[in-house]
Amino acid sequence: MSKVSVDITTCVGCGLCEQSCPEVFVMEADGVAHVKAHSCSAHNLKEVSEQCPVNCIKVVE
Repeated sequence: MSKVSVDITTCVGCGLCEQSCPEVFVMEADGVAHVKAHSCSAHNLKEVSEQCPVNCIKVVE
């Protein structure tokens, strides 16, 4: 299983990760993304992390 993390000090809250993979990411009341699961059978989490405009998502296999 992968270990997914979001650096909330870097996250700008664009919501792209949640749009790309709502099974793993959720935008919370603080305006930044949070991880709610560490795996997703429908999406490549490495690809989702690479789309982040501020590179705040890390995926460790």
